[in-house]
Order: sequence, then C-alpha cells, then structure tokens
Amino acid sequence: MLKRLDIETWIDSRSSGVDRVVENVADIIAQVEEGGDKTLIDLTKKFDGVELDGLVIDRGRVDDAYNSVDPELIEALEEAAFNIQRFHELQKRDDIWFREMEPGLILGMKTTPLQRIGIYVPGGRAAYPSSVLMCAIPARVAGVEEVIMCTPPPVHPLTLVAADIAGVDEVYSVGGAQAIAAMAIGTETIEQVDKVVGPGNVYVTAAKALLRGIVEIDFLAGPSEIGIIADDSANPGFIAADILAQAEHDPQSACILVTDSMGLGDKVNDSICEMLPLCKRHKIAEQALKCSGYILVDNMEEAVDIINLVAPEHLSLQTWDALALLGKVRNAGSIFVGPYAAVALGDYGSGTNHVLPTGGNATYNSGLNVAHFCKTSTVQIIGREGLEYLADIAIPLAKAEGLDAHARSVEIRRTCEL
Repeated sequence: MLKRLDIETWIDSRSSGVDRVVENVADIIAQVEEGGDKTLIDLTKKFDGVELDGLVIDRGRVDDAYNSVDPELIEALEEAAFNIQRFHELQKRDDIWFREMEPGLILGMKTTPLQRIGIYVPGGRAAYPSSVLMCAIPARVAGVEEVIMCTPPPVHPLTLVAADIAGVDEVYSVGGAQAIAAMAIGTETIEQVDKVVGPGNVYVTAAKALLRGIVEIDFLAGPSEIGIIADDSANPGFIAADILAQAEHDPQSACILVTDSMGLGDKVNDSICEMLPLCKRHKIAEQALKCSGYILVDNMEEAVDIINLVAPEHLSLQTWDALALLGKVRNAGSIFVGPYAAVALGDYGSGTNHVLPTGGNATYNSGLNVAHFCKTSTVQIIGREGLEYLADIAIPLAKAEGLDAHARSVEIRRTCEL
C-alpha cells in the first residue's frame, strides 16, 4: 500500500486541479459581478441545495449556537484561541522604527494593518472551527479593523462559536467560488475587502487565482500533504498515524516518507494496514495512499535535499538528531520536530498556524502569519547634512538617466535656504 516512489515522477504528478475548473469559475465570478446578492442566493440553492432568505447570520443565531455546543468543545476552542493568539503576538512588528544611518539621514519603517479582510472557511457537511481561529486571530493581532467570514450553508454552530471567540465581525452564509468573488468584488450586502485568506476546495483556489489582481490573497493551496524524514530510531506506528492523519483529508492528499532505514518503509506499511480499517474516512485515505509512498536514501543529507525539493506543507522530523537537521531545511510550510510532535497538535492547539502553502509553494511562500495582514511604508527623515551627503549620489545618477528634473529637485535644496 505504501509503495516505493521515484521522486521526480511523484513531484510531476502533483496538481491542484485548478486548470480544469478555471472556465467554470470565471463564469461564476462574472455572474456575481453582474447579479450581486441575488446571484449568491441562486448559486447557493444550485450548488448547496439550500434556500437562503438572507446572507447575514445575525447575533441571535450565534447566541443559539453557544447553547447547542458542548461546553467542553467551547473550552477547547477558547484554549486553542489563547495559544494561537499568544504565538502570533510574538510575530508583531513595531508600528514605527527609525535608525540614524548618517548624520542628517534617518531611515525607518512604518507598519500599518489592513483595514478589512475576508476569511473563507470550508463547511456545509462538516465544521472547521480551527480554520476560523487560524485565519481570524492573526488578523486581529495585526490590528485589522474589520474581519468578515464566508462559509457555505448549513453553517455549523461550532463554526459560529469559533467566529465569535476569534472576533469575527460579520458572518455570511455563502461558500465556494461565489463567496470569494463576493468578498473580492463586493455586493449589496457584502462589502469589498482588502484581502482574502483561508483554505478551500479547487473552486475556491481557482477563484483566488483569478481574482488576485483585484484583491490581495494569502496564497494558492491544494490538497493537504506531509513529508517525513525518519531513521531507524523512529516509531513506525507514529509515522503510520501521521500519514493516515493527512490521508483522511482528501483523496488527493499526498504523504511521503524519506528514510535511510532499509526496513522502515515496510514496517510503516504494516502499521498502516492495521490502522486503516479504524479510520472512519478510510475510503478517502485509501485513495490518498495511492498518491503516497516512501523513498530510500543513503544518508540524512540526501533526505533533506529531497524534502527541500518537495517543499511539503507539513514536515515531520523523526530522527535521533532532528534538531541538527532543522537548520538544513529550507522549504517547508510548518516543521514538527521529534516523535511526539504530531502534526494534528499544530492543526488545533499548539498555537502555530495551519493555513499553509501546498504543492511545492512552500519554496517561496510562508504559512499564514501576522505579516499577511499588514503592509509597510518606508520613512526617511533627511536634514541638511543628509542632503549634502546624498546629493553627490543622486544628482549624477539622475543626470545619467536623463532625468534632469530629479537632479534639479535636489540641487535647489542644496543651493537655497528655506
């Protein structure tokens, strides 16, 4: 079941599937742009089988949600929210900082939070309250003024409770590509946002790809994935459990084990065969395992090279010298060090963010963090001494580029007093 892989063939086989739905998604976006709220309601009936009498979920439904959710789950959400906020607070930058570079030349940076962001949370037949926390809390930590959320109906009470705990201002009962279009373009009810973040299916991803010229997005993401580097010190059962935890997400989920231990792949496969029947979503996991496997390498240096090539969403280091390997990893969305660092702990409660780049995009993208919800402006404070220092640089370069007015704007300050 867990077969030996050829790495180049495996990488080439990974696809988000966006290309096959782009035409349909472009049509949905055009419909929303033309029809606004009515189109959202019509498409919700068509795709979700739900007739809406309005898009907004009011405070009364949120209060009812608290009454229908197990208090232990509410407590777990609150503890998870605390951990997520605590970690993301560490990522905050100073609002403004300055440094004197030369006499009369002070440079700095001003960080400003975005004003209004939209988060997308998958739903319908399932609830993903953890994704609500992961998207909304970093935005709040960054200082975003307005946070709205779209999620497909029927909206689970647990999702509403999570939105309230995370400080979401508005919740709209609409999902799919049409929700992304609504947040990006705006409708009568849903005001346009500055940025859209959050996970979703291939239609959501395609909509984000098509609309990122109109609205900023976090990144494009596909099916969930895990890369594992392990040696003969690793527990095969732990590895099998981690692989199945990713495999149950989606039939296209990808799991790859890289090891220098000759018999580890077979041992992990035996454990998977024992555990798979216990999985409620075993049919999904079985499909995902067809996209998964292991690679045998000669040493850990080669293992890290392969992982850097793969750039997995999640990376688990289960070796005796895991910390030594950590410094050599260049490309991974989120890294889990040691045998007890189950990826699921990061998914729910450790405090790190689980909205991560997939499909090799961790080569150049970071997982969702506070910086995603901010923009920066450079600041320069230049006095007379700074002008004299910089004029000898700026004037000849401006003239060399044929921009005499640039040069003159500096020369006039050099030759004239206020």
